[in-house]
Amino acid sequence: MSSLSWRHHTLIQSLLSRGPLKESEFRSIFTKITANRSDNDRLFHDYLKKINSCLAYVQFELRAFRNQYDGTVYYGVVNNVADEQSKLGTKYTVPQIAFYKGIIEAIIQDDTAKGSITNIDALNTRLENQVPNGGGPESQGVSSQVPAAFRNFSLSQKERTLDELVRDKWLCATSDGRIGLGVRSFLDLRSWFRSNDVPACDVCNEAGVKADPCSNGSCSVRIHNYCLTRKFSQRKAERICPGCGTQWDYTVPKSEFVVHEEELQNGNSQNEPPPEPPRRKKQRRGRTEDDTSGSGPSQTCTVKSETRTTRRSSRLVGASQS
Repeated sequence: MSSLSWRHHTLIQSLLSRGPLKESEFRSIFTKITANRSDNDRLFHDYLKKINSCLAYVQFELRAFRNQYDGTVYYGVVNNVADEQSKLGTKYTVPQIAFYKGIIEAIIQDDTAKGSITNIDALNTRLENQVPNGGGPESQGVSSQVPAAFRNFSLSQKERTLDELVRDKWLCATSDGRIGLGVRSFLDLRSWFRSNDVPACDVCNEAGVKADPCSNGSCSVRIHNYCLTRKFSQRKAERICPGCGTQWDYTVPKSEFVVHEEELQNGNSQNEPPPEPPRRKKQRRGRTEDDTSGSGPSQTCTVKSETRTTRRSSRLVGASQS
């Protein structure tokens, strides 16, 4: 295993000390320490690939992900181990973790995929539901099984914990004043979303926590708003549900048509790879495409086009704290 340079260490430390960073911020740091242009994707991906090859020995991963509320790309470092030792690396108490899990479950169980709940609903989260058989009818009369710390977790403690979770980016306050998932949850809970059967976006295959569901009530298809824009931004794109064929009520802003056409002409934007080009008979062109795809980082290290299906699973950190 080749050793990392001080530049690699600086990139890792920036994410560990400051938490998940927007792609623009992370690339700015990369540009400053390498004295290269921020749009040098090959060098950028080579750095990330080398970092991940080393982090894999300690079961950590530098990963890219999206904030599903606005589509912004972030980078962060996540622990892929979920064991008893990893649970010790949190500042939150057991009742606080149970409170957080209750809020997460309430958000993902919403069939409308709004990706948020009201502040009142968050504060009304019942911690005893996080105790095995603690919330079922058969558990009535055996409340002694619920830890006293759960029963005594007051409303004021919930309010303080909610503020702390938002400040630490595990949760967020949405633009309409509701409570949603924070960027750290999107970073850490990828495998937890899959294991809890959160419906995936039909375009990018990531959990559709905040997404647009198909208008056909019997259809389970949901698509992120930014994936819809990408999918329907071509003028001739047919706006129908990919699952049941129902007409999808979505209007692409005129500006998005312009952006998409520029990407097709000019190639890759900073956040998105170019759309897959048609196959050519020229062997040289084929080699160029293979080299480009191979120069990037691992599957979960950089965000690919929403049409690419991501199958890689990783263990979560946040959920392991339960």
